[in-house]
Amino acid sequence: MNRISQLIAIGFFCLINMQGIAQSSQNKSPNILFICIDDLRPELNCFGATYIHSPNIDKLASEGVSFMDHFVNAPSCGPSRYTLLTGTYGPAGNMALFQRAEKMKKKPDSVYPSMPEWFRSHGYITVSVGKVSHHPGGYGGEDWDDSTVVEMPNAWTKELMPVGKWQHPRGAMHGLANGEIRNKAGDMSVYQSTAGPDTIYPDGLIANEGIKQLRLLAANKKKPFFLAIGLIKPHLPFGSPKDYLDLYRGVQLPPIAHPQKPEGETTWHKSGEFMGYNRWGRDPRNDAAFADSVRRHYASCVSYSDMHVGEIMAELKRIGADKNTIVILWGDHGWHLGEHAIWGKHSLFEESLRSPLIIRYPGMKNRGKKSNAIIETLDIFPTLCQLTNITIPSFAKGVSLKPILENPKVKGHTAVSYWGDAKTLRTLNYRLTVHKDGFVELYDHTSSDGETQNIAIQNPDKVKELKKLLDKKIKR
Repeated sequence: MNRISQLIAIGFFCLINMQGIAQSSQNKSPNILFICIDDLRPELNCFGATYIHSPNIDKLASEGVSFMDHFVNAPSCGPSRYTLLTGTYGPAGNMALFQRAEKMKKKPDSVYPSMPEWFRSHGYITVSVGKVSHHPGGYGGEDWDDSTVVEMPNAWTKELMPVGKWQHPRGAMHGLANGEIRNKAGDMSVYQSTAGPDTIYPDGLIANEGIKQLRLLAANKKKPFFLAIGLIKPHLPFGSPKDYLDLYRGVQLPPIAHPQKPEGETTWHKSGEFMGYNRWGRDPRNDAAFADSVRRHYASCVSYSDMHVGEIMAELKRIGADKNTIVILWGDHGWHLGEHAIWGKHSLFEESLRSPLIIRYPGMKNRGKKSNAIIETLDIFPTLCQLTNITIPSFAKGVSLKPILENPKVKGHTAVSYWGDAKTLRTLNYRLTVHKDGFVELYDHTSSDGETQNIAIQNPDKVKELKKLLDKKIKR
């Protein structure tokens, strides 16, 4: 064979081989990249907070569908992630998934598979990096690094939590710059901005490890992956590299909506988690300058997380895996920044329960669209099943969002949430909150009063109607 013939033969072989690889990639089920961000309310430019610098999440929103009225099922990390990861309503405390794990030990047949376990049983490699379940890395023990105490048995092929100078996952969870660990909240500053690279805070390490795992998973041409990366900020304490706080110097923040403490019985609280940190003797509820500073530091943490989202998405595209990967960005609950005189979560007001949700998948037609349908975190499990052509398990209580993804004008349903001794139902026009002692709150979202005027006494028929809906949905 002469030289020209050899080159032709080699070129033909390469062409056939590349076509085979492309065909193999097309035939493989879609990958899933799930990015969770802790304590992220819809404080994003693409969700209407125009003073926020969030170009990377905004870009993702321009490529997918943004759910503007997504509500979590509990206003705290543990129970909200329980709902996400199991597809069912569950206990209201932060140890909800550990309680499930204990139940699995005693009566394995009484516990349904988790979402990652379900995908694992359908051929997916499942990897968790950072804070995906309540404990970053998914272990219990004094420092959250005891591999004999697993938060989600059978769920993940690998669970990873890089800790660096923070020594262990517990240290990283509430860590500040350069390895500072929270031992007593009162000894740790409620916010901080330190000069240095992104890795001086724990999320820099989480993002780097997430990108490393993304490369490894994408190299496997035979099995699809379910990669969940959990970023910690903007969880308290509000710490980010100084460059991110500098983005907000000279920026005019909008006034705090309805900053007054509500009258009568509500789920208002004293902001104990926030107030427990060192605040230099200042209180944002009566110190406008301090409130402004707190809000800027929260915003800086949002921008810090946004930068990591951008790094992850850039790597997904660089390695070519974006063409066959479903991407979801999810905030695990909201956060009050002074609304109702609350600084924190743990209420059943809108600010604690509404969080961002963005879904992008290959071949979607409604890129950049926004949906105002009422939906809940419970819906994510069946949605991912339908997008990957995996059977939706009968125990999953949510509703697939695929019809809304295909037509963002499709109506949603109702959203249930619970905390403490109360539970709440959000419909398109109303929020009903029922307390254990029988007291009822009813708010009209068609009114400018929003969740400031309890109209329950004036509307007994509406209360009765919504109570039935709430009870029926929780028992479902």
